[in-house]
Amino acid sequence: MNFKLHLAKTASVFERIFDAVKPKREYGDVEIDPYFGHATPNEIVLRGRVLTRRAIEAVEELEEDPSLWTNFKSMIALFNTREMANVLISCDSKETRSDEEGYFELTLPRPKGKYGWSNHQVLFDDDKNFAELIALLPSPDAEYGVISDIDDTLIKTDAWSLRRNLWNSLTGNAQSRLVFPDAVRLISKLHNDVNPIFYVSSSPWNMHGFLSEIFERAGLIRGPKFLRDLGISDTQFITGTHGDHKGQAIDEILAANPTLSFILIGDTGQHDAHVYHDVITRHPGRIKQVILRAPNPKLSKSNQKWADKIGQTQTPIYVGRDYLPLLKT
Repeated sequence: MNFKLHLAKTASVFERIFDAVKPKREYGDVEIDPYFGHATPNEIVLRGRVLTRRAIEAVEELEEDPSLWTNFKSMIALFNTREMANVLISCDSKETRSDEEGYFELTLPRPKGKYGWSNHQVLFDDDKNFAELIALLPSPDAEYGVISDIDDTLIKTDAWSLRRNLWNSLTGNAQSRLVFPDAVRLISKLHNDVNPIFYVSSSPWNMHGFLSEIFERAGLIRGPKFLRDLGISDTQFITGTHGDHKGQAIDEILAANPTLSFILIGDTGQHDAHVYHDVITRHPGRIKQVILRAPNPKLSKSNQKWADKIGQTQTPIYVGRDYLPLLKT
């Protein structure tokens, strides 16, 4: 048994012991935390997580300038959940069960001639409850797809600094988060009312609803998000690296959309240039352009090396402090 698998099994045992002995708290009803699904040429992939939420005293409503403590309580509430394993989820005679962390994917046949956002009602918890899940079905008129990072690419989080990232994450709210205005304009321009937009981030799945609210407030185009599972199981201790997660998510998106080329958008704070170079290598001819936000105009040696390597693949690459030059073309 390799070290990582041994660590995962050991951590999983300790987690179950902790769950058994920790003080019992009151949780709400079983529900589905809905995620935006996507589609392949033949299937619709619905996604979500079955959980119950900790019953807590209602936090004061967000005002124009809520306190840091209010924001902190609101953020912690996103993670104060109990995941429900082995729950049956069904829709149109198709069914699946949630895994040990509560996650599930339910695949349905993709109808011909239907495009855009598709709404589906799923039953769960012994058919006692239902939830509305949606999935994006890209149009055949799309010229290309877009895959964008989130942290410090679209939203200022200072993800390159653990201390600053944690502070921004735990003390901010959906109103206070800074979404770069030029990012909103760039995504809208690339979308062009038909090209599908996908988002990949190392943020945990608990943040899906919160990020969706930020996107909606800022006017960012809605699109499926591929976030990260930070849970512990018998086969996993947290997850792989940021690069592993992002690379695997991009591979999944490209496989689901085999006829499209893609534009990759990221930043120079979390090794995106390296990740995107490797994607280009694995998928020759599929990447139309790479766009990197660089807060510091002088790139680190590592970023410069991987940016140069991307250029050597003949893939167009833009690196700049903002996206304004791209908006003029």
